[in-house]
Amino acid sequence: MTNFGDMTQREFSEALASSNPTPGGGSAAAVALSQSAALTIMVADITIGRDKWQNGWVSAELAKKVATPLLEEGFILANKDTDSFLRVMDSFKLPKNNDDEMASRKQAITDATYQASIVPLQTAKVALELLLTLEELATFGNANAVTDVAVASLLASAACKGALFNVEINAISLPTELSADLLSSVDDIRNHARETSRAVMKAVYARLDSN
Repeated sequence: MTNFGDMTQREFSEALASSNPTPGGGSAAAVALSQSAALTIMVADITIGRDKWQNGWVSAELAKKVATPLLEEGFILANKDTDSFLRVMDSFKLPKNNDDEMASRKQAITDATYQASIVPLQTAKVALELLLTLEELATFGNANAVTDVAVASLLASAACKGALFNVEINAISLPTELSADLLSSVDDIRNHARETSRAVMKAVYARLDSN
């Protein structure tokens, strides 16, 4: 089993560029989440403990608390995203020679597709959690790294919105009783992420203008 966390950046990029169906956009979104978390931690670390940025210590500590587990979780989600997609592909290869086999295959496809929706939904949720810490970090953190907060925000936003596309494309093929809540969550998270991203960028530009 491939572990994207053990790959170099070049190796992961080459894997993405290959004609293989995995890794794909969902895994790329999860890796972007890990990169966003890394940048967030860097900005937090050069804020905390520095007297000049004391007003930003609390914001930095909160951002770092949210970001730290996402360094690893991003890669875990990337692996899970690929694994769940492969299970969907495997379910379509199941035999369908009689009614029982067709019914079993249909259920397997549904179960695998639902799981392939749940994984990127988790990526989107934790990306939004990270994104929600960045407005204050941009406002009160180390001003010399405010553009790094901007990049962290862009990466978190891409991770969130990119993962939601994967939720959506899987959910629309599911029965309504399974897809309704998923699609409702997509709309809610997407709208929240859009508003939050704009707020972070507004804070970044305000901080730049004040320097």
